[in-house]
Amino acid sequence: MEKTEYLDLYHQMVVIRRLEESAAELYQSGKIGGFLHLYVGQEAVSTGLISARRPEDRVITAYRDHGVAINVGISANQVMAELLGKATGISKGKGGSMHMADVTKNFWGGHAIVGAHLPLAAGLALGDAYRDQKAVTICMFGDGATNIGFFHEALNLSKVWNLPVVWVCENNKYGMGTTIDRASAVSEIRRKADGYEMKNQVVDGMDLLAVRETALQVFDEVRNGSGPQFLEIETYRFRGHSMGDPERYRQQEEVKQWQENDPIGIYHQHLIKDGIATEEELQQVVKDAEAVVKASVAFAESSPEPAPEELFTDIYMEE
Repeated sequence: MEKTEYLDLYHQMVVIRRLEESAAELYQSGKIGGFLHLYVGQEAVSTGLISARRPEDRVITAYRDHGVAINVGISANQVMAELLGKATGISKGKGGSMHMADVTKNFWGGHAIVGAHLPLAAGLALGDAYRDQKAVTICMFGDGATNIGFFHEALNLSKVWNLPVVWVCENNKYGMGTTIDRASAVSEIRRKADGYEMKNQVVDGMDLLAVRETALQVFDEVRNGSGPQFLEIETYRFRGHSMGDPERYRQQEEVKQWQENDPIGIYHQHLIKDGIATEEELQQVVKDAEAVVKASVAFAESSPEPAPEELFTDIYMEE
């Protein structure tokens, strides 16, 4: 990568972090309603994955989707406006936190129902295979989704039909407030792919470059006919499952230990150590990112509410 590309990735991660922190404040002040699932601590996962994709590659994810939206190229203004339910949001203020999407960027949405988007990912990949298109579908989900039927149905069919899909489990150690070993008979998530004879591996999700390098290799293999592959990306959310989470299921000492391996800090040190950027340059990137997020809050708060007639648009039905 060129120096500008390294700095762009740093900028994206900081924008995501600052946007999520601002969203938390807006939620607490009553300006954001409904559910709000923050991506703080997991920024390196989607940033690394999406930096490795091609424009024709499809992305679909679960409800912790704000960071993914930023990474695919949706502006901070549109993300923040959607969080505040404004007409200028990426989903016209009608989707909110869990339903951001932009098919023009091949981002097929955040999905609120746990695991329900996995069969959709298989369908996207089937469509590309049917049309003989060299595209990869990147499907991201949490560890909790691997215990339900959608997961097994989607993985099974993707292997039977040799579909060009990369299944990405963002293993942040907790399904809502339950640890993996209390909910899953198999605590090493990647082993679930063994049941479908699917190539799989574990990746350090706190290291952006490790995620990116693995993704580049795997996407290339899948694009060229290897069939579906499975990545278990080990990461950790620094905040609760959602803003309403009292976090009684984990000790703050555990959180602090993971925060010492902050993905932004790890990447920061890499850029300094390898002589890619100076401390002053990175400080300027942080200032620029903070300005972007500050402007997004001002944009969102000054944007109009959806018009009443919007209740009757974007509705699909069969007669």
